[in-house]
Amino acid sequence: MNTTANSELYKNFCRDGYVYLPDFLTSDEVAAVKVHLEGIIENKVPAMPPEHAFYEDRNDLSTLKQLQSLCSYDDFFYKMMFKSKFQALAENLLGAAVVGRNMQYFNKPPHVGKPTPAHQDGYYFMLEPNEAVTLWLGIDYVDPGNGCVRYVRGSHLQGMRPHGKTNTLGFSLGITNYDLEDSDRETWFSTKPGDLLAHHSLTIHRADANNSIDRTRKALGFIYYSVNAVENATAKKAYQEQLILEARHRQK
Repeated sequence: MNTTANSELYKNFCRDGYVYLPDFLTSDEVAAVKVHLEGIIENKVPAMPPEHAFYEDRNDLSTLKQLQSLCSYDDFFYKMMFKSKFQALAENLLGAAVVGRNMQYFNKPPHVGKPTPAHQDGYYFMLEPNEAVTLWLGIDYVDPGNGCVRYVRGSHLQGMRPHGKTNTLGFSLGITNYDLEDSDRETWFSTKPGDLLAHHSLTIHRADANNSIDRTRKALGFIYYSVNAVENATAKKAYQEQLILEARHRQK
């Protein structure tokens, strides 16, 4: 991307709280991602701690819905996360150097893939100032039928909303006062493999359930914090410890 394109992208991100970049990866690059994902799922997932691998139904391995810390399990994903085009994009969108914090795998299996509650990622991050970005890379074709992401335009400019506990494993907190006005401002995108969506840590977003007959809804998530953001380490540690306890209890 040239400087003009970068400037326009930054302006749109600041205005809306999200951007859509089609064809961010080529079909060959997506194919390589799939190969390495399959390798992790087959060879690494069985030994992962419960807080790194979430299932809709622990007794049905086909319902794997989320993996944490992918880049710690495969050098291929480490190289995608750090000193990469993904990191460069995050720095462009936030207008600052960034620190890579997590790389995730998401899926909504057909029939059983539940909705993702409306939330702001920044509520989980516990940053001051809350300056971070999440990059969402499509691996499947995604639309409302199998669980597309929906963003509330401009919501990142309105501060943090109250969150409360949900029953959605992997998304333990959701906005408690999400209303019709929020819904009316939603934007969604039909995406194909290799397309990328990016959103600010304060952007309100959610995702539909997968109501399709046989379509998965696979994606990767990249989380980057601005170097200007300071994490509340004590609160974050307590939250992470609670998540681990809940994950181990629910996945027994």
